[in-house]
Amino acid sequence: MVLLSYVLGFICYVVLVIFVLISVAFLTLLERKVLGYIQIRSGPNKVGVLGIPQPFADAIKLFCKEQTYPMVSNYLMYFFCPVISLLLSLLVWLIYPLGYELISFDLALLFFFCCMGMGVYSMMLAGWSSNSNYALLGGLRAVAQTISYEVSLALILMSLIILVGGFGLNLFYINQLGVWFIFLCFPLFFCWFSSCLAETNRTPFDFSEGESELVSGFNVEYSSGGFALIFMAEYSSILFMSMLTVLVFLGGDVFSLMFYFMLVFLSFIFIWVRGTLPRFRYDKLMYLAWSSYLPVSLNYLVFFCCFSFWLNCMVYWDILGNES
Repeated sequence: MVLLSYVLGFICYVVLVIFVLISVAFLTLLERKVLGYIQIRSGPNKVGVLGIPQPFADAIKLFCKEQTYPMVSNYLMYFFCPVISLLLSLLVWLIYPLGYELISFDLALLFFFCCMGMGVYSMMLAGWSSNSNYALLGGLRAVAQTISYEVSLALILMSLIILVGGFGLNLFYINQLGVWFIFLCFPLFFCWFSSCLAETNRTPFDFSEGESELVSGFNVEYSSGGFALIFMAEYSSILFMSMLTVLVFLGGDVFSLMFYFMLVFLSFIFIWVRGTLPRFRYDKLMYLAWSSYLPVSLNYLVFFCCFSFWLNCMVYWDILGNES
């Protein structure tokens, strides 16, 4: 019976990963279509009907191209960094709260923190192992940016974890039956969404891919399959952060159709921001993280700690009053 539950859990996860990869393919198509409309030009429209098979044509083209690598690179790390990056971005989908109990574990957000912290190493080692000054510079900037915004992301999540009283994502759904958290702490939602843009290296925070000064950043030496894996990891992270935002701030009912509409809408906002806003200056990016988002998230953390302590005291005195 235990073996059967593990097999069923594994099958659930494999099916989830397959659908995430298909979603990544169509998210790239959505991005190119939306950017085409924003920039008043045609998006992909030649392959098949309305350009719908375009992502699969791109995938076939990338994986069939010749794999080149720098002769003086650290080959093993250079080869495995894109694989590890994609693996981490898919592994974090384990916290998706399916109805099956093996997947919906109680320490979901703690697991998310671990995977999020590990993602920095793949970018750092990808830039370093290429043995290119441009790739190394892009990797260093990406690591500094990611670490800075991970601090604010962790503190924002810790505030809400203290509010709901646990790390499980089902607690967020239970506590948002009355009112969504976006209405209780809108400034936190704004900081969270901006930090998600920086965490996934998206415009206006895409400094690891600043074309004018870095020539595509830490992935400049990657081609064909390696580049495709990095690309898939980035878009999988966008979908995951959209899903987590809906879970944490917008109700979190995964068995509702509205949940998936909101997920798609948040992914659309990622694309919309890319087509609208210019790239930040790097010093402004770091100033925003350490001088604006960090104080706001710390203040909310202290407030929710005091609020949770006050609620527990009230419950304790209630129990004492009833007993006496």
